Amino acid sequence: MISSIRGEVLSAGTGWVVIAVGGMGFRVEVPTRTPNAHLDAYLELHTQLVVREDSLTLFGFATSEELEVFGILLGVSGVGPRSALGVLSELTPAQVAQAAASEDEKPFRKVSGIGPKTAKLIAVQLAGKLDPRMFSEHHLVGDSTAQGEQLSGQGDPASKLIVTQGLVGLGYAESQAAEAVQDAIAAGAPDDQAGLLRAALALLQTPRLGSMRSSAATTRSGDA
Repeated sequence: MISSIRGEVLSAGTGWVVIAVGGMGFRVEVPTRTPNAHLDAYLELHTQLVVREDSLTLFGFATSEELEVFGILLGVSGVGPRSALGVLSELTPAQVAQAAASEDEKPFRKVSGIGPKTAKLIAVQLAGKLDPRMFSEHHLVGDSTAQGEQLSGQGDPASKLIVTQGLVGLGYAESQAAEAVQDAIAAGAPDDQAGLLRAALALLQTPRLGSMRSSAATTRSGDA
């Protein structure tokens, strides 16, 4: 899983950049208000790779907060990556959190491609999931202090959410995926998203101890 990318901007357009990395150019979809998203700038982004049957699309954000909100938005019914990116082009994470806290759909109506029904759905489904006090406007990838705070520890909320959504994308139920991620963290899974994903998948592909105990108890009950 590509969790970050940094390099010189080879080309740029509205909502996208191509970043030079190791002799290759990676196209990254970004919010339109992303700082330094222009030709010849040096850009550092937190990223999420969205996998579809017919495409692999990399989405990038200047702050870990934007990445976290992007992942949460993807959990809203009817909101895809493009719509989530549109929200973050129009609103800051703090503004999204404030609108969610007050269940106010009006800010989301300003986003191109999001109608009144979807805006209301976003406001309702995000209620209780985002605390405005959690968000500030300065945690950039290049800020080593902020980066350490976000990436240290195995309970990083953004990583947990991204890995959970990745497992959902592979066909697992959200509750099942979330439980596997939490169990993997408790068992000492690596901090990075790729390591956490592998650990959670290993747990999902292994018969759960609780189920084995339940089956054993049922067998003993039947024998009795």
